[in-house]
Amino acid sequence: MNQQEVMSKAEDVADKVIRHGKHVLPTLARVCLIATFLEDGLRMWFQWKEQSEYMDMSWGCGKFLATLFVLVNLFGQLGGCVAVIGRMKVNYACGVLFFIVILQTVAYSILWDMQFLFRNLALIGALLLVLAESKAEGRSLFAGVPSLGENKPKNYLQLTGRILLAFMFITLIRFEWSLFQVIQDVLGGILMICVTIGYKTKLSALLLVLILSCLNFYHNAWWTVPDYKPLRDFLKYDFFQTLSVIGGLLMIVSLGPGGVSMDEHKKRW
Repeated sequence: MNQQEVMSKAEDVADKVIRHGKHVLPTLARVCLIATFLEDGLRMWFQWKEQSEYMDMSWGCGKFLATLFVLVNLFGQLGGCVAVIGRMKVNYACGVLFFIVILQTVAYSILWDMQFLFRNLALIGALLLVLAESKAEGRSLFAGVPSLGENKPKNYLQLTGRILLAFMFITLIRFEWSLFQVIQDVLGGILMICVTIGYKTKLSALLLVLILSCLNFYHNAWWTVPDYKPLRDFLKYDFFQTLSVIGGLLMIVSLGPGGVSMDEHKKRW
């Protein structure tokens, strides 16, 4: 069996999986995508005092502003999650969640930590894909007549979302000379390039979902770490952020690559 036949069979399997799961994929993608915001919003509630004191000590902003920061994060994230899942005012919900990501990037000095910054960029990419999904397809002027134009905002949102998701995999690259790590770096890199340029997009995104899910449960098993160890919180943060990026990839599987992609251009050739 040559390479083309293997690729064709893999695409057939991926298409069957997508067809059977087409009714649950969008909802599953949204649930995964909001995971990090939901976890962080709940953490603001349960660690109210610690978060407020941390902000006050870090920025010397006073108790009022520190408490306001916690309130904005608490209600902004939980409210945004409810709206995204319920498909209510998704544009506004994504806007609020964008603001939360940027606010935390500045407040926690993530700008100077490349790994955390890249993960936040990937998270923004996942949110852009939710925004793309909410954009209505261009409607025809007359019943039964195809639309006269493309939905360009949606296509560009999908393109930008795909590009930003790639930053997650940059954080997973490790320059270690072990066979497993080399395979992970090479395979993950190839698949991420395919997703970014929109080539064999659904198959590539589905494979990345499987790989990233396995790595997430293996490396970020926070539930195995005792409560009193700081490592638990770091692993928990990584786990839910990665889960949100998986949600973004599932959104690509559900939506497809969009108009600005190699897959779309191949149809026109």
